[in-house]
Amino acid sequence: MSGLPPLREVIARHGLAARRSLGQHFLLDLNLTARIVRAAGALAGRHAIEIGPGPGGLTRALLASDAASVTAIERDPRCVAALADLLAAHPDRLRLVEADALTVDLAALAPPPRKVVANLPYNVATPLLVGWLAQAGAFESLTLMFQLEVAERIVAMPGTAAYGRLAVLAQWLAAVRIVLRLPPAAFTPPPKVASAVVQLVPRPDQPGRALFAAMERVTAAAFGRRRKMLKGALAPLGDAARLLAEAGIDPARRAETVTAGEFERLARALLRADGG
Repeated sequence: MSGLPPLREVIARHGLAARRSLGQHFLLDLNLTARIVRAAGALAGRHAIEIGPGPGGLTRALLASDAASVTAIERDPRCVAALADLLAAHPDRLRLVEADALTVDLAALAPPPRKVVANLPYNVATPLLVGWLAQAGAFESLTLMFQLEVAERIVAMPGTAAYGRLAVLAQWLAAVRIVLRLPPAAFTPPPKVASAVVQLVPRPDQPGRALFAAMERVTAAAFGRRRKMLKGALAPLGDAARLLAEAGIDPARRAETVTAGEFERLARALLRADGG
């Protein structure tokens, strides 16, 4: 973007040594940030929300797109100061929220249609995603950078080693796919592992809060003791045999073989058992 200082100059001027405690790994290659924005799909008329912009590499790519607005959430005061030039250059399209993303209601920050596009801080990426899944219907899509291991857990299929609670919740609520893989060398400083961008497109029919809460309970119990058969793993929820019978699931199966649709049947059976 013409008129703006290079990102490395911004980092040097503001002393932006990435902090491990904040899960920071900056993406400075503007070709890569442009690819991530393209992977997010059409942005014209959409309101983009970014988490952890750091020195603003991905923010610049979002502002170079047709997005109606960009809202960036940043908790590091050093990065907030470093984004001053971008704010001055785009006062009408860029909004900076100084806050911890774990405490922010993203849907309240921008009107629909909304898209989340972010290189997530690695240390809070999973809890952020689970929190957003609870309100997945508020977003047109989420295009998010994770450690490769986490990305593979999100898209994992039943019966595979990576399949777990995160895969069930994500695939229950959205169509998910890995759209881009990046080596450690793409980041400053390079993390110890590779990374990947996952796109989640929420399904048209989203569950109510009660069903979502029941799904969280069922999956937490099932995968909390994943080596046990379901009849044992689900015992803390009450009459496990009855729940499994109502859901039409063999009690001798284990959590890693159960599909998202089957887990939904279990969650609905749990709701009925609780009088919901």
